[in-house]
Amino acid sequence: MQGGNKIVYKELSYEIIGVMFETYNELGYGHLEKVYCRAVEAGFKSRGLSYRKQVYYRIKYKGDIVGRNFLDFLVEGKIIIEIKRGDYYSKKNIEQIKSYLKVTNLKLAILVNFTSTGVKFYRLLNL
Repeated sequence: MQGGNKIVYKELSYEIIGVMFETYNELGYGHLEKVYCRAVEAGFKSRGLSYRKQVYYRIKYKGDIVGRNFLDFLVEGKIIIEIKRGDYYSKKNIEQIKSYLKVTNLKLAILVNFTSTGVKFYRLLNL
């Protein structure tokens, strides 16, 4: 990427990741994804972050709708957040996020895993 060490949406990403760590510190490991999503939503609210949850996007082929996606969160209209539970990133989850970036034409998505040892996150750029 041009611009050296420039990080896309650095401050906002920092705020989002802070919410994830607060969520894990409060809840720990072992909950369903929907429980983590509800807690993350409360964290976004407490920090005054603008977000939408379960954001619907259509997938089109030659003008026809052939599928749909639901993003866990879209924060500040800029960053896609996908919440998962488990110790490893699956190829399927990474491909899912890549498709979200393609469909939405947004610059950044963050895949967040609540693991048995803490929070792991993976930033994906749409270049």
